[in-house]
Amino acid sequence: MKNFMKLSFVLVAAALLSSCNCFKKMAKNQDEVKVTATPEILVLNNGSIDVDINVQFPVEYFNKKAILKVTPVIVFEGGEVAAETKYFQGSKVDENYTVVDATMGGNYSMQVSFPYDPRMDQCELQLRAEIKCPKGPCKEFTLVNLNNGAVPTKEQAAVLAGEDAAAKAAIAKEFGLTIAYGLNTLQKDIKFGDLMEDKANNYKRVTTTVNKTDLLYAINSSRVTKKNEKAANLGEFKADVDGKLNNDRATQNIAVKGYASPDGPEKFNDKLSKARSESSQKVVAKLLAETGLEIDAAAYGEDWDGFKELVEQSNIKDKNLILQVLSLYNSPAEREAEIKNLSSVYGELKEDILPELRRAQIVNSTDLQGKTDAEILAGVKSGDLTVEEYLFAAESLAKNAEEQAAILAAAAKKYNNDARVWNNLGVALTKCGEPAAALKAFEQAAKHDSSSELNKNLMLANLANGKTAEAKKYAAGADAEAKAALAAAEGNYKAAAAQMEGYNAAIVAYMNNDLAAAKKAIAKETTADADYLRAVIAAKEGDVATAKAQLKSATAKNPELAKKAAKDVLLKNIQ
Repeated sequence: MKNFMKLSFVLVAAALLSSCNCFKKMAKNQDEVKVTATPEILVLNNGSIDVDINVQFPVEYFNKKAILKVTPVIVFEGGEVAAETKYFQGSKVDENYTVVDATMGGNYSMQVSFPYDPRMDQCELQLRAEIKCPKGPCKEFTLVNLNNGAVPTKEQAAVLAGEDAAAKAAIAKEFGLTIAYGLNTLQKDIKFGDLMEDKANNYKRVTTTVNKTDLLYAINSSRVTKKNEKAANLGEFKADVDGKLNNDRATQNIAVKGYASPDGPEKFNDKLSKARSESSQKVVAKLLAETGLEIDAAAYGEDWDGFKELVEQSNIKDKNLILQVLSLYNSPAEREAEIKNLSSVYGELKEDILPELRRAQIVNSTDLQGKTDAEILAGVKSGDLTVEEYLFAAESLAKNAEEQAAILAAAAKKYNNDARVWNNLGVALTKCGEPAAALKAFEQAAKHDSSSELNKNLMLANLANGKTAEAKKYAAGADAEAKAALAAAEGNYKAAAAQMEGYNAAIVAYMNNDLAAAKKAIAKETTADADYLRAVIAAKEGDVATAKAQLKSATAKNPELAKKAAKDVLLKNIQ
């Protein structure tokens, strides 16, 4: 709180007293008029600047016939914004203003609010006053200089009555009493982008494809017949293998897996499956002899997994009973015995299911290597990428948020119906300091997606744009982190503190005046922004040496912060 006793709030100059008769007696206690503004440094909160102004008039001060018109004004480069005017009147004035009793004096408060304009980041709050007396030169409201008590000269009065807006504003500013300097805009520095969620991509460095066919056998046999070779479509299998031989990115793995149907003795079936794998390996080796590929062969015994799968896919009437047997018994012998006891269905199993399990499965598992990082980055420039490759490039190959945004913007032109592209572009643009463009990207994503993650991002994007009311539309399903961001945007820093981390937690703690918590929150962070915030914290603590050292570190990492520091009221005492 600042005491402006010596600034002569109403009338201090002889010129004013002689010109405006109703104010002459008010000059006796002029040094006791006090004006305070809370906070002394203005604070941006939820898109507005709110301040409480208190005026204390001393006893036997206010003339019973005087009217005082007071207007709070925020002044900044290129303009000014006025709040609601407050009128005070003496006890004998026949108006409906706030009465100041001459015998009692008193304290009078004004709660004023200004809509935020980015030009206000460097500003001051003034009071402008006009006086009015029943008679004389001040019969109409007349501007008074609250710094020295003078009224406008003849020349100044002519300017004020003219059309030159800039000249009029200059005189008004000269006559105003400054009661608060600068604006704390730390609320704007909350990193909403750090709280947003990217959509995952499905890019795989290696993609595996599987092509397989079954070579069937007669019951209890491991001999390959020409008929079964033909039925296995081995020609198509070979064509698939041959087609991939010239692809440098393809690695083919050929395997033969021998099985036996789960009827008969288990040991016998184990040997039978091994024999089938060996006979099939010979067939496949001959088929693919010219490829030079190795053929891996293995035996898997009784094919209970295949049995279960085929039963599930079948139209057998009592298939649920069969599946129940499989779930109740683990022993192959017990399973076989119980299934054979199901005489009503066993005939169907022998006819439709078991023959399909007397087989060797021939498999080509191919690992397809994706593009290299260099190829993907080249594809970004040429535009020759899949949507998954674009998303991967932005997530894993971009060096910073600006590169991410550029990659995703290119992807959005080609794949404009993919919500993931628009969502991730919104996150990148937010981190780039382009909240308006980010919000548009999220709104595009919302046309194709209504997930909770996107709703959270829409909420945060609206907060980043100062649209708190719009952000609240997404609050119902928001997680604790997003709700904390909403609380911080509304100035409820105490509620926000529990769910915030790192840099954001430090800002919240600073705004709570918990400087110890603020320093702890960014103790391990080494970014330029963290150094800058440490400078702000040290400046508030009065530790000028630390503040200067941290600011030097911050500007070395990011020279742009020097421009911010030059105008930052929170660092004024170290400049």
